[in-house]
Amino acid sequence: MKNTITTTLFLIISCTLFTQNQAIKLTKTSNNKEVIIKENKRVKLETTDGRKVTGRINIKNNTIMIDDEAFEIEDIASLKRNTLFLSILTSSFFTYAGGITLGIGTIIGLLADTSAFWLILPGSAMLYTGIKSPNFHRKFINDGTWTIEIIKLNE
Repeated sequence: MKNTITTTLFLIISCTLFTQNQAIKLTKTSNNKEVIIKENKRVKLETTDGRKVTGRINIKNNTIMIDDEAFEIEDIASLKRNTLFLSILTSSFFTYAGGITLGIGTIIGLLADTSAFWLILPGSAMLYTGIKSPNFHRKFINDGTWTIEIIKLNE
């Protein structure tokens, strides 16, 4: 029993000490500002040929893997963080607020005042925004102002 606990403890400590996590380092060329996106974080990636891919980052052999699709660094046109919590919160808020605004505008327009039908315009805009799932994170565009490289982190 004592040997099993010691072996398990040794394996856990050695895994945490000797493993290296990889990350994507974005550096702004004008002022050397650095942004690091660690592995297994959700991102929205746009390639140079116009494809948009959303998923978790995995880095293997200096290529970026998202949902079993490999992307070279040169193929990335833009990169943006896409946190799951913020995506769910904003899309659900805009969807419910748009639905409520549409409903209230329709009910008040039918029963009380016809000028309340104007609430249908912002309600439908909010509903459309909720369906498109907005992302308020900063977009890093690979146009020469940001350099993208893969680094290893020691934690």
